[in-house]
Amino acid sequence: MITWELILALAIYNFIMYVTPGPNNSILTASGIKFGFTRSIPNVLGIPTGHGLQLALVCLGLGSLFIRYPIVFDILRYVGSAYILYLAYKMFGSLNITKTEDRSRPLKYYEAILFQFVNPKAWVICSTAVTLYYPINENIIIGTLFMVIMSTLVNIPSISIWAYGGSVIRQYLNNQKLKKFIESVLAILLILTAVSVFFYNA
Repeated sequence: MITWELILALAIYNFIMYVTPGPNNSILTASGIKFGFTRSIPNVLGIPTGHGLQLALVCLGLGSLFIRYPIVFDILRYVGSAYILYLAYKMFGSLNITKTEDRSRPLKYYEAILFQFVNPKAWVICSTAVTLYYPINENIIIGTLFMVIMSTLVNIPSISIWAYGGSVIRQYLNNQKLKKFIESVLAILLILTAVSVFFYNA
């Protein structure tokens, strides 16, 4: 049953999960720095779309697959963690605007969607949300729509903060020390995310 208490609890959970550092927010910050907020919008919209699809799959039974065959989730964690570490490595030196704008582009909408399926933090968020906040005794379609809508409504403004923050930082990147500091912070956040997910105990 969907109640106001459930809505509030799920909204708070979603906000904390989406606004805190992770692969998506590190990538959005770097995108905002390199390309500005407007060109990062497809990435901003692709993330909740892909995450919504993940969440729907978990609600419709994929979560039980993880429970029955935990090795599947473990493989996903290991592969995702390794990819996040690769992203951390690529982060160093990536914020040189004069070089990257000529040779790179922002993440496309469909690429941001696909990235969610190798993002272990996103799977952890989905599995935990469904376990803790899926409305009890609710029709599965209504319950799934509720979870996806709540996720999307909270996700977009939460992650937009990071892309916008990156676009603000963009104007100060002529300072090489600041650039290297920001690169290091983003890379470290990715590394910490990879480590925490690698050792996550579902």
